[in-house]
Amino acid sequence: MLLEWLKPEFTVCRLKALDQAKVGGGYLFFAKTDHELSLVCESQYAPSDAPYLEAGWNAFRVKGQLEFSLIGILSGITGVLKDAKIGVFVVSTYDTDYVLVKTAQREAAHEALRRAGYAFEAREEELP
Repeated sequence: MLLEWLKPEFTVCRLKALDQAKVGGGYLFFAKTDHELSLVCESQYAPSDAPYLEAGWNAFRVKGQLEFSLIGILSGITGVLKDAKIGVFVVSTYDTDYVLVKTAQREAAHEALRRAGYAFEAREEELP
């Protein structure tokens, strides 16, 4: 399975209202439930007036489009990271899954996944 690190740093936010979000950058994830409104965005676009926010996340995605019939993709990845004692924040889209790890744990996550047989797209400027 091929994984790909994304270049920007991310911030995870909890918003009061949707109008707090700045729609910019290449990545933006919203989630709205009956209990909360969450936003994951590139750190430079994080709303400074969000009641809760946590910066300092790096993300990788499963490269390519995943079919809904595939089972265990995320559990395999998160299991490796759990065993390495690395916390995650996960976002899924229609096509693929994105896994965020704290920037301070990026190298450890990369190495743990590599040892477990996961390959990363070779983009030298983005490797740890």
